[in-house]
Amino acid sequence: MLSDYTKIPASMNSSVALKIIPGHYATTHSHITNYMEIGTLKTRCNEAHGVANALAMHYTVNTPVDTILCADGTEVIGTYLAEELTKAGVLNYNAHKTIYVLAPEYAPNGQIIFRDNLQLAIRGKNVLILMGSLATGLTLEGLMDGVRYYGATVSGACAIFSAVKEVEGIPVISVFHPEEIPNYHSYAPSECPLCKSGQPIDALVNSFGYSILR
Repeated sequence: MLSDYTKIPASMNSSVALKIIPGHYATTHSHITNYMEIGTLKTRCNEAHGVANALAMHYTVNTPVDTILCADGTEVIGTYLAEELTKAGVLNYNAHKTIYVLAPEYAPNGQIIFRDNLQLAIRGKNVLILMGSLATGLTLEGLMDGVRYYGATVSGACAIFSAVKEVEGIPVISVFHPEEIPNYHSYAPSECPLCKSGQPIDALVNSFGYSILR
């Protein structure tokens, strides 16, 4: 089990903290130098609410949000975020004057799908995409493509942590940023200096957690 983590408090909310562990980790699209444990930020109500508060302050009443699409198991944060955006008076055009909160489903080939009974929350809607973490933005690109395929508009993107500032011209709002994490680097697998120096990979990681390799 990975241990010896350091807590990095959020600049916008000191009660929200990111746990980081230096090492050599492989994500789906990159190799990174820090594992970020965001499990409690997604599942513990007071921390999830704190993350939602920190994200909500970046959106104005002129940002239309009909639906929050919650990737990486961020539904608890998404529910609080919908509540905070509604209280702030953010626009939505739904008949019931409320924000839909749902998660994407993935087909065996990795394609995003929405079942017929849930498409009312996507088709013709303004969708805010919420993620756990972004290292390269490629996963977010896939989510954007899937949302647009179903006739929706991407009105924004946000995450607990993001190493990218925008994807396809859409700004990515995040609670934590690379410059706040000591010695954070992200490399293409073929260009990773840790691999070239012979340092083995500690674990495979994604927004759900880690799998130790040694």
